Amino acid sequence: MCGISGILDPKIDQKEEVIGEMVKLITHRGPDDDGFFVDKNVGLGMRRLAIIDLKTGRQPITTKDGKFIIFFNGEIYNYLELRNELISKKHKFETQSDTEVILHMFMEYGENMLPRLRGMFTFCIYNTETKKIFIARDIFGIKPLYYLMQDNKIVAFSSEIKSFMSFPNFKAEVNDNAVYNYLSFQYNPLSETFFKNVYKLPPAHYLHMDTETGDAEIKKYWFLEFKPDQNLKKEETSKKIFETMEDSVKHHMIADVPVGAFLSGGIDSSIITTLMQKIRGKNTSKNLSAGKVKTFTVGFTDRSESEEAKQTSDFLHTDHTEILIGADEYFKILPKAVYHFDEPIADPSAIGLYFVAREAKKHVKVVLSGEGSDELFGGYNIYLEPFARKNLSWVPKDIVEIFTNISFEFFGKNYLKRLSMKMQDWYIGNATVFNKSEVNSLWKGMGTEKMLSLRSLYKNVSGLSESTQMQYIDIHTWLVGDILAKADKMTMAHSLELRVPFLDMEVAKLATTLPDSFKWHNTATGGVTKYLLREAFKGVIPESTRNRKKLGFPTPLKGWFTKDRIDLYETILENPYIKSRMNLEVIENLILDHVDKKSDNSRKIYLLLMLALWYNNFIQK
Repeated sequence: MCGISGILDPKIDQKEEVIGEMVKLITHRGPDDDGFFVDKNVGLGMRRLAIIDLKTGRQPITTKDGKFIIFFNGEIYNYLELRNELISKKHKFETQSDTEVILHMFMEYGENMLPRLRGMFTFCIYNTETKKIFIARDIFGIKPLYYLMQDNKIVAFSSEIKSFMSFPNFKAEVNDNAVYNYLSFQYNPLSETFFKNVYKLPPAHYLHMDTETGDAEIKKYWFLEFKPDQNLKKEETSKKIFETMEDSVKHHMIADVPVGAFLSGGIDSSIITTLMQKIRGKNTSKNLSAGKVKTFTVGFTDRSESEEAKQTSDFLHTDHTEILIGADEYFKILPKAVYHFDEPIADPSAIGLYFVAREAKKHVKVVLSGEGSDELFGGYNIYLEPFARKNLSWVPKDIVEIFTNISFEFFGKNYLKRLSMKMQDWYIGNATVFNKSEVNSLWKGMGTEKMLSLRSLYKNVSGLSESTQMQYIDIHTWLVGDILAKADKMTMAHSLELRVPFLDMEVAKLATTLPDSFKWHNTATGGVTKYLLREAFKGVIPESTRNRKKLGFPTPLKGWFTKDRIDLYETILENPYIKSRMNLEVIENLILDHVDKKSDNSRKIYLLLMLALWYNNFIQK
């Protein structure tokens, strides 16, 4: 695990100095070591967080003939199997690292090796003879990769945008289009970023570039497909889920440093921790440390998951640590967290990750976490809505219109509105902050901004159930733009590696074959999400945990935005960018209605606060 950066413009002078500064800005991603390569065409560098092959795994790694050189960020969990395969093909290795395995896989198979890499990664491989560079990102986008364009050419790349702050002639300017979409999504769903001329390499894509001519190609190498198999047997599939998850967790535990886990009160982290304990109990491998699993939970003084997490910890006998944070501590850390985000993410739970990662780093260097389970196995409660809507299909449209046109708000009003709408006209993912009409009243920007259309994504899964379509949308937007982005940035802020066993390629292969009846199940008391995943771990994790509904990660913002938080409201209202692009009267009313307890506008206020702090951090210095 580390951070990588690169200069791809031959015209840049003093490449050693420039790449040194770029890499210095992401030292937190890898405090253990650094490495560089510079020639007349490129300047490449990295910061290393040593996890595997501590002695000989330094980067860059170069082939014996000096033709290929690699810089790598991430972990390849099946590298030992791939290494043995390559040895059988007469490849010889100088190290025990997964980095060298990627390099030899590229030499043997070229770009076709990418779908075989079981792990999380971004890497660059440079051909010192042809001066061509190959850059790739993992299938789900667990690891980030950004690139900078100048004069219509890609001139640099990095694991974090902040590296470009030291790049010659880079000017930090706001991309209005990204902000416009952020208002609804609570994160940036675009391939372009909040910074003009800075872009994200999408998940499951590679970039191939001739550094002498600047000619570049970006291509998708893997496609997620849901293919529900109606012939699957419940008991056999349940057993297969257990075995596949156990195998994934075992692979994700491979490390030469201490490995722990984040443990909440939910089923996903409980499954991972349970399997870790099971694997450690029969461990004979030198790089799977034995003993109790160290687990970590964060909660808030006003609302906490710590009791549920403690139940699971007591049941599993883990070495558990829990921390509680209050409003003052939470708000105080926001500017620093925003700096590590690079782009604003208005997900309040992300700051909880910042605190728990800071605590975990005192004890371990790697943590396993449950991200991706909800998207692959159907865990969000909203995925049950299409089933519920069918039960209300008899309600006349004119009756629905009468209730939805009532001026005041009431519980279930938005749900009623959706009864008469096509799903693709309202579902943009798990988080919607400002709806379309609210954005129109708030935004007074340049008038050329457009909301991201998800039509092409919906078209890809048009023949599947609406709930499966929701999964597909979330995997391609919410998962990479919010869930994985905050997980990477908040843990790497503390030089802590986070691994996600649910987003393993073998787990994904199985999850995408599950029919709806294995994901969602109706009962007398309501719907059940992740039905067969829960069944697979019956008798293995506590029943109270196994049956617990999805709660998310509750943050008590509603009660924290009080009349006393004048400084926070002034941060929003006095921000130059917000004043120039948004209707301040609308914002003032949002704040007043909230502090007077007329409505809960906490998420909207928080979104604007994070935008203002981002602007103050990166644009107005």
